[in-house]
Amino acid sequence: MIFQYWGATSAEIDSPVVGDHLCLNASLIATRSITISAPPADVFPWIRQMGFGRAGWYSYDWIDNLGRKSATTIREEWQSVESGDKIPSGPIAFTATIVDAPRHFVLEIKSLGKKAPRLHFTLAYELRDDPQGTRLVTRMRSHVNFPLGFLFEKLVLGPGDGIMLRRQLLNIKKNANCE
Repeated sequence: MIFQYWGATSAEIDSPVVGDHLCLNASLIATRSITISAPPADVFPWIRQMGFGRAGWYSYDWIDNLGRKSATTIREEWQSVESGDKIPSGPIAFTATIVDAPRHFVLEIKSLGKKAPRLHFTLAYELRDDPQGTRLVTRMRSHVNFPLGFLFEKLVLGPGDGIMLRRQLLNIKKNANCE
């Protein structure tokens, strides 16, 4: 899958990441990483303020922010996100399941079916100390429970998330290094 392990070392791919326990039956797992020349405390605010109608997603704004440019500064009014808060993402919303500044931020979508979730998706951001500043390790886990869901994951969700997240990480790095 394209960009499934973009920037990640084999140790990062094999190691646990915060929030792995939330989607234990994941049928798609992707780990992407980047090194940022800023300490975790300077990187975390960029992640905490993400969301549609907020700072954006720092990716391809014409796709995930309806053409509105993602923020290029830290905005104090978007820094109050805590565990349990809803983070808008267009027609759906993530739940900020784990917020532990400045190290961990986990978003989750869980759409309930009659017996089991139809879609369970987590996106974790783990900020690790690095000699150069911060190693930002992300982990996406998903389980799609509907007919041909595995094809949706393989052909749409996996590649799409990989392309978008790569751009997001590059922009977070650029923004955090400019502060």
